[in-house]
Amino acid sequence: MYVRQEWEYYRAKMKAARRICGGLVQPKDLPSNREIRDEIQLFARQYEGDRRIENLREMRIEALRVMRILKGFRPRLVGSTLSGNLREGSGIDIHVFSDRLEAITAVLEQDRIPYEVERRQVSHNGQGDVVTQIHVAERYPIELTIYPTEQVQVAPRSPKSGEPIERVSIDQLRQLLRREYPDMSLDGVLYEAEHKLDRFQVYEMLLRPLEQVKQDRKKHPEGDVLYHSLQVFELARDELPYDEEFLLAALLHDVGKAIDPREHVRAGLEALDGFITPRTAWFIEHHSDAGSIRDGTLGARSRRRLESSEDFEELMLLCDCDRKGRERGVAVPDVQESLAYLRDLARANGE
Repeated sequence: MYVRQEWEYYRAKMKAARRICGGLVQPKDLPSNREIRDEIQLFARQYEGDRRIENLREMRIEALRVMRILKGFRPRLVGSTLSGNLREGSGIDIHVFSDRLEAITAVLEQDRIPYEVERRQVSHNGQGDVVTQIHVAERYPIELTIYPTEQVQVAPRSPKSGEPIERVSIDQLRQLLRREYPDMSLDGVLYEAEHKLDRFQVYEMLLRPLEQVKQDRKKHPEGDVLYHSLQVFELARDELPYDEEFLLAALLHDVGKAIDPREHVRAGLEALDGFITPRTAWFIEHHSDAGSIRDGTLGARSRRRLESSEDFEELMLLCDCDRKGRERGVAVPDVQESLAYLRDLARANGE
C-alpha cells in the first residue's frame, strides 16, 4: 500500500494473507485498517524522515491557499493532508460545492491554474454514480471533487468503508495550522505562498508564445519554435530522463526567441533569472557555442574553456538533440505534459 500497488485495505490484507499463510484466514486474525495505517506511517517516518514533516506543513499551507481561491465554493479539506497520514506521492484532496463545473474552472483559469477535468464511475453498496473531479497541477498535486451545493451540510462517506469522511473548512484549517505550528507566523507564510511565483507557471508563460514564432524553413523545416522545443525535450528525455536541469535546458533553450529573436539567448536567460539553476542557465547560454564546436567554427580558447566543464558531454548531447529536433510530423508531448513530467522530477528530488 505504501508504494500504491494496492489501494484498498481489504484487498491488501487478503493478498498478504494468501502469501504468508497459503490458505484461508479468519477476518479476526487480520490486522485492522487502523493498525495497517499506523504501520504505513511508521514506515514513512523511517523512510522519508524530516522531509515528510516539512512536506506536510507545506501541503497544508498550499491547501489553505487554494481553498481561499475557491472560497466561493465552500471548500473542505479531506484526506491525508488533513489527517497527517502522508507518504511519498500523496496529494491534496479538497471537496468543493457547485452546481456548475464551469463556475469552478472559470476561477481556476482567472488565476492561471492549470487543470484537467475527469468524470469517473464509482459504486457503493451496489449503486453506481458519476463523480466529477478536477486535477490541478500546482506545487503539489491537487484533486478537487465536486458535489452539488445542497450537499454542503452533509458529511460524505467513504465509498470503501461507509464511514463519514473527516473534513475541515477554511477557518477550521487555519485553527489547525495555528495549533500544530504555534511558532509559525501563519499570515506571513500564507502571504508569501500567495505571492510566490510558481516557476513552472513561469515556464509555461514563456513557452506558449513560441507557437507563434516561425523560423527559417531551411534550418527549421519543422515549423514554429514551440514544436521544435518540444521535440528537443522529448529527445533529451530519451537520453537523460532523470536529469531535471538538462531537460529544462532542452525545453527552454529558445524561449528568448519570442522576446528578442536577435539576442534570444540573452533575452531568455534574463526572463528565466531566478527560476532556473546555474547549471541549466549554463546549458542555455552555451548551446549555440556547442553548435559551433560541431561545425568546427568555435575558437580554440573558447572550446578549451567549455571542454574544461564537467558538463561538457551533456552540453554536446543537448546540441545533438537541438539539431535532431527539426523533423516534420513527429509526435511530441504538449506543454502541460512536459511540465508535469518535470514537476514530478522536482518532487522526487525533494522540492
